[in-house]
Amino acid sequence: MASLFRTLVLLLTLSESFVGIFSIGVGVNYGRIANNLPPPSEVSNLLKSLNINRVKVYDADPSVLTAFAGTNIEVIVGLGNEYLQKMRDPQQAQTWIQQNLQPYLTQTKITCINVGNEVLGGGDNQLASNLLPAMKGMHQALVNLGLDKQVYITTAHSLQILASSSPPSQGTFQESMVQYIKPILDFHAQVDSPFFINAYPYFAYKSDPNNIPLEYVLFQPNNGSVDPNTNLKYDNMLYAQIDAVYAAIKALGHTDVEVKLSETGWPSKGDENEPGATVQNAGIYNRNLMQKMQQGQGTPARPSQPIDIYLFALFNENQKPGPTSERNFGLYYPDGTLVYNLGGTQSYVLPRMDYSSSHKKVLSIFGLVISLLGSYSLIRR
Repeated sequence: MASLFRTLVLLLTLSESFVGIFSIGVGVNYGRIANNLPPPSEVSNLLKSLNINRVKVYDADPSVLTAFAGTNIEVIVGLGNEYLQKMRDPQQAQTWIQQNLQPYLTQTKITCINVGNEVLGGGDNQLASNLLPAMKGMHQALVNLGLDKQVYITTAHSLQILASSSPPSQGTFQESMVQYIKPILDFHAQVDSPFFINAYPYFAYKSDPNNIPLEYVLFQPNNGSVDPNTNLKYDNMLYAQIDAVYAAIKALGHTDVEVKLSETGWPSKGDENEPGATVQNAGIYNRNLMQKMQQGQGTPARPSQPIDIYLFALFNENQKPGPTSERNFGLYYPDGTLVYNLGGTQSYVLPRMDYSSSHKKVLSIFGLVISLLGSYSLIRR
């Protein structure tokens, strides 16, 4: 399987259009809750072939950090929620960094530690109270080790922290969350680190498909909506969500903290009660989003500030719990083939590979070569 995956990576480099999509600096989330993914070394080769230079991972697995050594790919390392209480202590935080990150820093470009994931709004008050102390503990440990200029600290929030997002200019945080968010914003301003959000217009559409136009969440032509307080027009939900977060941050006294999208994406498959979760819609969402990123678009409230995003996710993950959609956010199947055409002038979708027999492997590879060479010839014209 590894050799076939290497072949796919090599063949993908033939497509200038595909590589161009990722040359704009968009990052990708590399989740590994699956038992059928290629080894990290092959994933590293894939990202290099696509010119993806930023990746977010969810732990400090040595095999992953080693795989990205010497690639110049910027790596955000996640620290699980289970570590928060312990990381309140800067000494324990320092020990963790020395054991899990420092051995790789000379070769692997680790730029950020994402402390916890979607802690606030989850109903666990103890976990919420540990979040900022853990962030401060990790930052102090980086200072002690002389690494705070190389690695920054942040945490990723779900949009459940918002009480209101419409109109965007009236975005506010949940009242019960303000006691945690205000000091976190103070911390971000002090150490100059960004405010990470995981924003998924898909979930808003899933919860109310009869009243939310699909075109509005997929960046397709639509009538949009006008914010009555600013007269700014919004033609897609994601930009409205981002500006709502900025408004909520401003309401707490900060205009000095940047919002970055640590996750956004669309599932290619779902259960019967998950409207919109299709291959077609996933392709439309990510292709249109990439086109906006190529144009350097900012949001209506911040038109001159390009949006910084990490797509979710690199692979479908077959062991994730929850509804079917949770296991189908990937750009790729585990065998390294694209789930859908991601953009540019590509006119092909890579065929699924069947590893059940060597004969079928050969046929699949042969068919892939023919398909790619044909598309490449068209591109070159």
